[in-house]
Amino acid sequence: MANKTAKIVRFHSIGGPEVLKIEEEAIPEPGKGEALLKVKAIGLNRAEVMFREGKYLESPTLPSKLGYEAAGVVEAVGPDVDKGWIGKKASTVPGFLMTNYGVYGEVALVPASALATYPEKLTPEEGTSIWMQYLTAYGALITNARIGKGDFVIITAASSSVGIAAIEMVKAEGASSIATGRAIRGMAERSNGPLRRRRPSTTSPCCLELSRWMPSGP
Repeated sequence: MANKTAKIVRFHSIGGPEVLKIEEEAIPEPGKGEALLKVKAIGLNRAEVMFREGKYLESPTLPSKLGYEAAGVVEAVGPDVDKGWIGKKASTVPGFLMTNYGVYGEVALVPASALATYPEKLTPEEGTSIWMQYLTAYGALITNARIGKGDFVIITAASSSVGIAAIEMVKAEGASSIATGRAIRGMAERSNGPLRRRRPSTTSPCCLELSRWMPSGP
């Protein structure tokens, strides 16, 4: 990388988006177990908003970087990391602490274990946005709940990215989803697979719309 500095987003106090500052910093050298990513796109998550506001499961040490998801090109790696990563397109799997790493910026120092290649047909914007929702749904449904065939799963906020990922995961495991949300209409088209409404939904000003979604068939 020709430049010796890069623009990085940091915040020096807890608060809303107004606390975010774009600062010029020296480009870091990756240490053991680390890689340097030239960032092409980043993903925005509720977890990062909560982190910035001091409401997340980890508290920022100020001044702090932030950001879980990025996609770009690996520019350098630590001494113990496979050099074959250099020059490859990769995205970051959000499996690290934001107290240690953050990806908002022109470059990002990340754990090499968080690097993952993504399909060539995807843009950097798409490559950076494929992890969080599916990891969230996988952890809850597969790792913890261990859902299986014949199970019924209530999915709230089912038209959200995590909700759609959950519906796909439930279907893949042979279970059935009971989806709730304020915008159920059209979710079959958005959820990658033929699903059909089995029970008419009802709405009221104070209640969420409820529909039962099951795999197509009798």
